[in-house]
Amino acid sequence: MPKLGVITDGISRDFERALQVMTEADLEYAELQFLWDKEVGDLSDDEMAKAKALVDQYGVKVSCISRHNFGGLLIGQVEVGDEIYNQHMDGLKRCIAMAKEFGTQTVRIMSFRREMILFGKNGAEHWIISKGSWEKLQQLLTPVVNLAEAEQVTLVLETGNNAMIPSAYLGAKLVREMGSDHLKILWDPCNSIYANELTYPDGYDCLNNGSLGHFHIKDAKVDMPKALVEFCELGKGDMAPILQPLADRLKQDGYDGVTSLESVYRPTGGNFEDGFKASVKYFKQLFS
Repeated sequence: MPKLGVITDGISRDFERALQVMTEADLEYAELQFLWDKEVGDLSDDEMAKAKALVDQYGVKVSCISRHNFGGLLIGQVEVGDEIYNQHMDGLKRCIAMAKEFGTQTVRIMSFRREMILFGKNGAEHWIISKGSWEKLQQLLTPVVNLAEAEQVTLVLETGNNAMIPSAYLGAKLVREMGSDHLKILWDPCNSIYANELTYPDGYDCLNNGSLGHFHIKDAKVDMPKALVEFCELGKGDMAPILQPLADRLKQDGYDGVTSLESVYRPTGGNFEDGFKASVKYFKQLFS
């Protein structure tokens, strides 16, 4: 059976309201990112207990603990063991503890801040690549992956439009080179449009080797020359032509992870709950 869910704060940061709306839409899996006024990993014991009680009350399952661990950090300015690195490691440890409390083994991480050109040939390697950045990324992630192995959780690294891993291609390359069963890719193909990667079949084929651990879906209109992104109703943006063939292929290949609607669309004059309601019917039609 397909496992369909939503990132709850894309409906509302009022966690109970988000659970009400998602269960009314017959979605089973809640991905936790922000609850009330706090990011996951920052909840007090009382807030954790309240959140757990609400999850049980509404009969949902938690798919992923999705803090922005290691997001936005310049890899050239971070070292293993320095203050900012340890802050993010501590946040990750809290997320791992929360994941166990909520009955999931899946925890999101990010991949620092993007360097645009990592590899080059025929002279480009001399002039324009960010030398050593790929190797530094792996160095910074090694203790992170070691922690996941010790704690027996799966880290899902998101393809982010401002991240060192913006594409499925680079995600699969990283997973392969890191060589751990505890590191997978959280594929957000809409983000990867900003890496000029064709979602289907190109991106999908890169990850269809055991690298795909979790899946976000949303839609947007992307104008790279203008550095502009406009979120829109699912099926109304640049993702529209590939949504059906991608959904069909996921079913054909037996993808058994969770597909989360990333409900980031807010219609003019409306709110994010309105954006969720505009997209959820088509989301279920595609991926059920």
